[in-house]
Amino acid sequence: MNICVPVTEDIGIDSPVCGHFGSAPGFIVVDTESGACKSIRNMNLHHQHGMCQPLLSLAGHQIDGIVVGGIGAGALNKLLAGGIRVYLAQQPTVRDAIDAFKAGTLREVDPSMACGGHGHGHGNGHSCH
Repeated sequence: MNICVPVTEDIGIDSPVCGHFGSAPGFIVVDTESGACKSIRNMNLHHQHGMCQPLLSLAGHQIDGIVVGGIGAGALNKLLAGGIRVYLAQQPTVRDAIDAFKAGTLREVDPSMACGGHGHGHGNGHSCH
C-alpha cells in the first residue's frame, strides 16, 4: 500500500510531517510493504484558500492513502472523490506516522474534522510554518 505524508522538507523516511496538507512543500510516499520512499514536490503550494488541487500534485503516482495533521474541506473532498482514504495523525516524522498507520491507530478523516482555515490560525494546532 502506498501512503503519502505531507512534509516540510525532504529527508526521506525521517522527514518532518507538515501539519497541513495544502501548505506542505512536498510529500513522501511510502510503500508500506517494501519500505521504499519516493518524494513528490508540491507543485500547487501557492494557491488561494479553497483552491487546493491535491490530485494535480499527486497525479501519476499510485496513492492509496494520505496521513495528515490537518486538511481543509475542499482538499479532503477532492481526495475522497478520487478514492484516496485520508487519516489523521500528529506524529513528528514520516516514519512515526507510517508506524502508526501500520499499527492501525489512526482515525480516518471525515468532513467534520476538516480545518476551517488555510494552514494558519485555525485553532487545531496544525501548521507547517
